[in-house]
Amino acid sequence: MNVLSLFDGISCAQIALRQLKIIPDIYYASEIDKYAIAQTQLNFPNTIQLGSVTDIDVSKLEPIDLLMGGSPCQSFSFAGKRNGMSTKDHEEIYTLDRYLELKSEGFQFEGQSYLFWEYMRILVDIRKYNPDVLFLLENVEMGNKWERVLSEAIGIYGVHINSALVSAQNRKRIYWTNIRTRREGLFGELHSDIPQPEDKGIVLKDILEDEVDEKYYVSSKYMSDFIQDEWRLKKKYTQINGTKALPQMARQYQSWCGDYIKTEMDTNLMIQRPRGNNKGGIFTEKTPTLSANSWEHNNLLCNRQIRNVKSAGEKANAFLSTSYKGSQANGMTLTKHHSRIRRLTPTECARLQTVPDWYKWECSDTRQYIMLGNGWTIDVIVHILSFMKK
Repeated sequence: MNVLSLFDGISCAQIALRQLKIIPDIYYASEIDKYAIAQTQLNFPNTIQLGSVTDIDVSKLEPIDLLMGGSPCQSFSFAGKRNGMSTKDHEEIYTLDRYLELKSEGFQFEGQSYLFWEYMRILVDIRKYNPDVLFLLENVEMGNKWERVLSEAIGIYGVHINSALVSAQNRKRIYWTNIRTRREGLFGELHSDIPQPEDKGIVLKDILEDEVDEKYYVSSKYMSDFIQDEWRLKKKYTQINGTKALPQMARQYQSWCGDYIKTEMDTNLMIQRPRGNNKGGIFTEKTPTLSANSWEHNNLLCNRQIRNVKSAGEKANAFLSTSYKGSQANGMTLTKHHSRIRRLTPTECARLQTVPDWYKWECSDTRQYIMLGNGWTIDVIVHILSFMKK
């Protein structure tokens, strides 16, 4: 079997095939990220790299039996601007013919989601000599308008699968494939007929590491200035004749920190909320220990961070390529671990994507986060490919 994988990334398609004990005769990969290419060649040195998807001419390749790919999704995602596929002049593109016409005339395209049409160009060229070529296309859940455009272009309606069924993360995606199909409706529309995977019941505690480097925890240094102010207040302002010194203390704190929200407090320690995290102000906390509960209840975390905190018995958020930017990145899952809050390690994120332990990594944490966020949940792909006929 000869395979062509577009937007290959870390070669998730090849990982899934290996998990099924399928070794292609030829595996072509189209990828432009040098770090992803290095990871692929490290694990699959026989991979033939082709470069950009826009430059591929299938007539120069061996006949393709299986085409796979997950085209860029940012312009489709509900988390993005949802511009879909369009030129920079805001003309929306609904057909392959129109895309090829605009491309030949030198038009510039918005974002990268328009590269779906490159997937379609290549699929159409393969179908000229192999009308029964198997294909798999993955993308994010999107609005009905663009999902229909993609479905009508590729000639089949996709199946929606949440990676939560096979992993510890919620990751809803659409998979268009002719590996197994059915007809339905008044006009006999073709649908991908992949059944939902069995729910394995995996949650965060099943993928968390036992020993984690201190660098992944929310730093205590984040609190150092506030704890110093805290002790200064405790030392200087105590109860006077049994009366709490609230007004004077609050005025002094205002002069030090700029923000003041009137609140009752006692002679226990007090912490100033960091600027940029909610509204600022003063609140009480009996000890300076940075427990998971104190971080949440006292608003030391911003709203986005609070939404992302998951307990060991929950599912993680969908892991995104932006998650490497830090604990406030969109979707970055934080977890309570040993009464503290931390971000997930690269190993844990690989487990979220069900990347097997045999896959080798030789890159920085940041690069691993990015590449995993751009990748597939391996066990979902294994499930789909398992329906290929012998």
